[in-house]
Amino acid sequence: MKEQNYSNHRKYVHGFHFVLFLLGILALVGSIFFLVKSFIHGADRVVSTVIFFGAINFIVLYFYSRDFATTVQDRAIRAEENLRYYALTGNLLDPRLTVQQIVALRFAPDLELVGLVSRTITENLSNDDIKKEIKVWRPDLNRA
Repeated sequence: MKEQNYSNHRKYVHGFHFVLFLLGILALVGSIFFLVKSFIHGADRVVSTVIFFGAINFIVLYFYSRDFATTVQDRAIRAEENLRYYALTGNLLDPRLTVQQIVALRFAPDLELVGLVSRTITENLSNDDIKKEIKVWRPDLNRA
């Protein structure tokens, strides 16, 4: 794995993020085409309708599967960072921090974390601003 930094820390799984999404869009477009065609010609309306709703179901499932996974990851990151901050300071993270801010703070090394948390609270830094402020990137080496 390349050394992580701000410019390359996002991970895209090509089979999921691009291929599967494209297949879902193609299935939806194709099902709409055949649905319209079946209603114009008066044939296979039930089959075309079932295929259309199957394509809609596929697209919805695609987005929910990603949302469910990232929600679980965010909860785990929030717990890990709360423990790390507690180990460094003896205090829990400020409840004013958003999940997105905490997720961004996970890339800060221990030496930068406490100061960056303080700045994030006082300046209400966005997750992108937090990542840009990190001097020494703490990579996420546990992802597949």
